[in-house]
Amino acid sequence: MYGEKLELLIDGEWVGADVRDSVALINPADGSELARLPRATKSDLDRALDASGRAFKSWKRTTAAHRWEILSRAADLIEARKSDISRTLTMENGKSLTEANGEVQFCADATRWYAEEGKRAYGRIIPSRNLDVRQLAFKEPVGPALGFAAWNFPGGNVTLKIAAALAAGCTIIIKPSDETPGTAVAIARCFHDAGVPHGALNLVLGPSAPTAEHLIASHIPKKVSLTGSTPVGKLLQRQASETLKRCTMELGGHAPVVVFEDASLEKTLDVLTASKFRNAGQVCTSPTRFYVHENVYERFVKGLTDRASRIVVGNGLEQGTQMGPLIAERRLDLMDGYVKDAVAGGATVTLGGERRGGKGNFYLPTVLRDVPDNAKVMNEEPFGPLALLAPFREMDEVIERSNALPWGLAAYVFTQSAAISATMSEELEAGVVGVNHTSVHEAETPFGGVNESGYGAESGIEGLEAYLRTKFVAEKRV
Repeated sequence: MYGEKLELLIDGEWVGADVRDSVALINPADGSELARLPRATKSDLDRALDASGRAFKSWKRTTAAHRWEILSRAADLIEARKSDISRTLTMENGKSLTEANGEVQFCADATRWYAEEGKRAYGRIIPSRNLDVRQLAFKEPVGPALGFAAWNFPGGNVTLKIAAALAAGCTIIIKPSDETPGTAVAIARCFHDAGVPHGALNLVLGPSAPTAEHLIASHIPKKVSLTGSTPVGKLLQRQASETLKRCTMELGGHAPVVVFEDASLEKTLDVLTASKFRNAGQVCTSPTRFYVHENVYERFVKGLTDRASRIVVGNGLEQGTQMGPLIAERRLDLMDGYVKDAVAGGATVTLGGERRGGKGNFYLPTVLRDVPDNAKVMNEEPFGPLALLAPFREMDEVIERSNALPWGLAAYVFTQSAAISATMSEELEAGVVGVNHTSVHEAETPFGGVNESGYGAESGIEGLEAYLRTKFVAEKRV
């Protein structure tokens, strides 16, 4: 049974669906209704904005050590409630319970990391040309923030924004996806129960476009952080420009994977199979365009097809499930369209390419070989369990093909050559590059894209700095 009560958090008060208009929250694994989702009114949003602005005046003056205490307690609570939060996450998102557990643990780890890193928002003293003048540059919180989070990592996307903002001394209004609200509510409860002051953390639910527009139009928030698609990022950036809010945009991708002839093929296949079909391919850093050297191409096609055929597809709560459903039924039509277009262009389906029968939004793990570069799926982020394979011959050729799209979030290289690794790492247009593995996001490492994959970073010291601004003070002795 779905265990999370869906409520808004406004100025320290939890407000439920019994006193608000609500819509159904649907389980993607079987189409059943999980709960009723309350929709914030304009009055709710204004209350959240006012509370965030008022709370900032006191929260920014708390010590980093005090904020560390609260965030550390929040991390402990996330970890203690991991089993329940993970179950909620799986029921509303669809990913396997194993993946959900890993994500919730990341939430606890990231909160602890930001709790510590908040102590290190260092400034500096700049030697003056005038001995009577002392010059100081120091960091201060940028102000109340807005966080908009996508559904594919409903725990991680929310936690990174909350923890970074609070650690920096900012307050925040978080707006999670309406498709995965329960995980965000459960995470917010952990911070609330840990002692975050009323108004410092607010959570609102409701239709994304009007909610974001109303919040961003206010002069109270000074910062916007989005994890979402590139079109949504462009829209929110335009809205934020009216009040010159600082933005962090973690947007879409279409990650190239370049497998060279000298790669350790069996290990490479093991890594890429697990990474490609994680969360049914609904990952912004998911490897999607597989460029494989022509001398190992046939072996790679067979190896990936064989491994993907053994993936267990089913309800994420069922033991042994490795891949769950897509988030919504509309995604199934997109997958069908991509496969049909690719095959019409000359690609061959070696595995999958169809829906699984019965209830739920299930699409089988799919491998397409010889996918032409002009296929629709090679030029639009698929966000699904589609592996797109094509051979290459020369390094310069594959660099050009890898960089041909406007996105630049993640890219991967598999080789045993230090020279090839160095060249590819420099030449690939991506914010994060994985060499011989695909783990490119940890709490302590910067994560973000370039070009139309956005700008700014979450995690690492860069993630904290996104919520800080620099103030310079020149003090003359009198």
